Amino acid sequence: MESSAEVVSGTQRGRVGAALRRRNNWEQLLKFCLVGATGYAVNLWVFSFLVLILGVHYIPAAVCSFLVAVTNNYTWNRVWTFRSQRGHVAYQGLRFLVVSSLALVANLVVLYALVQIGLSKVVAQAIAIVLVTPVNFVGNKLWSFGPRRGQPR
Repeated sequence: MESSAEVVSGTQRGRVGAALRRRNNWEQLLKFCLVGATGYAVNLWVFSFLVLILGVHYIPAAVCSFLVAVTNNYTWNRVWTFRSQRGHVAYQGLRFLVVSSLALVANLVVLYALVQIGLSKVVAQAIAIVLVTPVNFVGNKLWSFGPRRGQPR
């Protein structure tokens, strides 16, 4: 006789397996990564410009570069990656901003720590972005652009 935990675990494995077999999910992941790559480039370019050219302190520069990059990413994810999952622009935008803000906090903590141990600010920002990307992906895939309550998955 199976326990309820084994049944739930088997059900979850089945859903994950089904999701991995859907071509649509792989195409969406590729699009998300391409959008993320443009956001990464935008973030580093703006950050580098602010820090190296304008002499802005690296923490406010990280916040500014985040705002530019998050606008880029939201726009492209909404119109391209998750086009078939569009909800109300403000509803999804607010959720996207919440997830991205959590990622920003994590980014700032990592950035600060890496600068404190002696890495250059631009290299530290590049590493910090990569390390917090999973937070953005999971949060945005499942919550920002995920189905609303009562909608099928």
